[in-house]
Amino acid sequence: MTLTLPDDVLYRLINARRVVALTGGGVAAESGIPSFREAHTGHWAQYDVSELATPQAFVRNPRLVWEWYAYRRMLAERAQPGVTHYALVDLEQHYPEFTLITQSIDGLHWRAGSRDLIELNGSLRRCRCFESGHIAFAWDDDGEIPPRCVQCGSLLRPDVVMFGEGLPHHELRRARQAVEQCDVFLCVGTVGAIEPVASFPFVARRHGAFVLTIAPDDSIYTLMADYVIAAQPGAVASELVRLIVGDVGGLEELQADAL
Repeated sequence: MTLTLPDDVLYRLINARRVVALTGGGVAAESGIPSFREAHTGHWAQYDVSELATPQAFVRNPRLVWEWYAYRRMLAERAQPGVTHYALVDLEQHYPEFTLITQSIDGLHWRAGSRDLIELNGSLRRCRCFESGHIAFAWDDDGEIPPRCVQCGSLLRPDVVMFGEGLPHHELRRARQAVEQCDVFLCVGTVGAIEPVASFPFVARRHGAFVLTIAPDDSIYTLMADYVIAAQPGAVASELVRLIVGDVGGLEELQADAL
């Protein structure tokens, strides 16, 4: 898909120094990652959400909760990062400061190469122990389900935000700071309209940032945008990177026009 942007939009994108991108289920879906509701089928449909994805459920039946998230981890591991994931890596390497905030827990941004990454809802690729919060990226496969923390011996749980839990304070603070300081805020694909994330475009605009949304459908994120690219991110991501990173001649012309 050939992408063209107005000169003023392109100027803001090219000359930005601090950029924040926000992603969610839309980018994950492009890689075939099912949403919670889509994964809650087949064998798992017999269980209520309260039995699979709450801290209380883990206390009552830790094995069931572990197996549910192990199933979702398997789906994520089988998937591959898509065009949009790699385009965001290219933008991270281009801009002096680039922060990627995601609601996704599949770990595909990390696998694609994103490193200045804030996973607001946690990640399936790691666990933490239930009692002390020790983080684990690997665990002993000795047949015990869930496995135990090698540091303190308590049960491991997925390091994700379950229903009824708040977002981690440290990650949320990092995200808010990045949003308040950015020149450009990119909302990429369908993103859950859940506070405080839904307010990020408003916060960015209030601090003078240019807000661009790439999404096929209307949402709070398109309503708050200064400019909307009405398309699936995967259809335009490579072209957007080319316009920003590769159009050196266009950059010179836009800078000359601004003088």
